[in-house]
Amino acid sequence: MAVSTARRPAASAPVLVITFLATLIFRGGVGDVAPGASAPEELPHRRFEYKYSFKGPHLSQPDGGIPFWIHTGNAIPSADQVRITPSLRSQKGSVWTKNKVSFAHWEAEVTFRVSGRGRMGADGLAVWFTTDQGLDGPVYGAADQWNGVGIFFDSFDNDGKKNNPSIVVVGNNGKLVYDHQNDGTTQALGTCLRDFRNKPYPIRAKITYYRKTLTVMINNGFTPDRDDYEFCTKVDNMVLPADGFFGISAATGGLADDHDVLSFLTFTLTEPGQQPPPPESEIPKEEKDKYQEEFQNFQQELDKKKEEFQKEHPSVQGEPTDDMYETVSDREIRQVFEGQNQIHLEIKQLHRQLAMILDEQRRYVSVITTEVTKKGMNAESGQLDPASQQQLGSVINNQQEVLKNLNELRTVFHESLKQMGSAQHQGNAAGTYETVQHFNDIKEHLHTVKRDVEHLVQRSAQNPAEKAVKCPDPPPMPACLSTLHFVIFIIVQSVLFFCYIMYKSQQEAAAKKFF
Repeated sequence: MAVSTARRPAASAPVLVITFLATLIFRGGVGDVAPGASAPEELPHRRFEYKYSFKGPHLSQPDGGIPFWIHTGNAIPSADQVRITPSLRSQKGSVWTKNKVSFAHWEAEVTFRVSGRGRMGADGLAVWFTTDQGLDGPVYGAADQWNGVGIFFDSFDNDGKKNNPSIVVVGNNGKLVYDHQNDGTTQALGTCLRDFRNKPYPIRAKITYYRKTLTVMINNGFTPDRDDYEFCTKVDNMVLPADGFFGISAATGGLADDHDVLSFLTFTLTEPGQQPPPPESEIPKEEKDKYQEEFQNFQQELDKKKEEFQKEHPSVQGEPTDDMYETVSDREIRQVFEGQNQIHLEIKQLHRQLAMILDEQRRYVSVITTEVTKKGMNAESGQLDPASQQQLGSVINNQQEVLKNLNELRTVFHESLKQMGSAQHQGNAAGTYETVQHFNDIKEHLHTVKRDVEHLVQRSAQNPAEKAVKCPDPPPMPACLSTLHFVIFIIVQSVLFFCYIMYKSQQEAAAKKFF
């Protein structure tokens, strides 16, 4: 769909139209990418469970405890976070729910920060759902041979394979002894490599157990956007205990990091069409009165502080309010940034879908490789004809080609995300025409990628038996905007933007001299 690039007096209308069209394109593309899905799946109903959650401010009570939770070891609760372990050697700590949960489907959102002075840290942090409270033990500060599942954020490379920091999902039936020497890789049900140490923003992990499938999504802590999750790993056909405790533990060794948990939010999930379960019990009247009294006291203290501040700073009340409202140019710049941010989020969502497709293709390759190995042994004994051998060979070659093409496509998306991020940080306010032209070029590239993905899904649906699809070659870059031109364009826009800011500052300073 073509969009006019003529210069207009107001930049808000073109930016909003382009943002709306880009959103429609990606909504359709993501829906088409979902393998084997004719219609978008209805999301389950989520209900917040406050008795199995905690977050700041006022996280801890005056006695140092956490409501509905217990803490052990070197854990230190405070008003806005729980420090599971300080950055000292050989420390262990954990927090656990006091009561068992009995949810068929659930979701936990954990916000934490792992920080240390060195380039390497130790040992890591773990999120638990087990039948018993592992208050103390050798597995990241919790007990070994647990019955349930543990999601480990391992920051130290014990096996020397340079595959840390990593996120590992390990299930246990109460009899398995954790393999420390190999970082649990021999027992892992799912894993992904993510660097979660020393990030500018807290790390967010979303752990979902729904319909016997455990999914782990990660926010890498590079942006303040709370919903900017990316796919980490998924475990299918996983059966967890009906009742259990939620917990978080951490440990340090020869190296040490601060392991801080800012919030742990638990939600119950109800399948579409089913009635959400009623609350276990209403809040008692005594607790309601207590919370209401605390709120009123807090409100009174806040009003007193406002009055004291106004008395101490009487000049603040008479200041002009012109600066409270944004100018036309500021609004245009804000709308440009909002449009870029929306496109950036849509690219991230499509990138997550490609990661899930790539994970499925890897599973298919593993299964087919196993079958080829078995039938290859039979072929050596004379039980497999040459035609079958050729067919199996073509299947495995096609699967490998699909994986290669998907990896290339994923790399292209990753580079696009980097370019979008750099464009957002550098900023561009050189003019409406250049901004709209830049958005049109991005939209054309993304539309081309959408068509290629649709073609990939259609070919996969036509050959379901082989589970092999050959991705089309990446589309050639348009001659009107090469990589070099794009970089030069961004640099010129950045220079013009900073010149505009300096010019505006000088004008304001000169204007103030006359008043």
